Amino acid sequence: MKRSIAGFHQDEESHWVAELDCGHGQHMRHDPPWQMRPWTLTPQGRAARMGVLVNCLKCDRAEPPADWAGGSAKRAA
Repeated sequence: MKRSIAGFHQDEESHWVAELDCGHGQHMRHDPPWQMRPWTLTPQGRAARMGVLVNCLKCDRAEPPADWAGGSAKRAA
């Protein structure tokens, strides 16, 4: 299911994670030669990807977001 990127944060290993509008997170690694995402390395590159649609596999599997509490997803500020 396509979801838009609403923000970014770094995980405990300093990898960039896209925060999707559904409340799920998706790693966006620049790991050549397997994954080429040099745009993750700069604030300008990440800002340019805000609103871009990506496929959310967790939504495809009907998984609730990690911070889901009952009937609605809550996003951290």
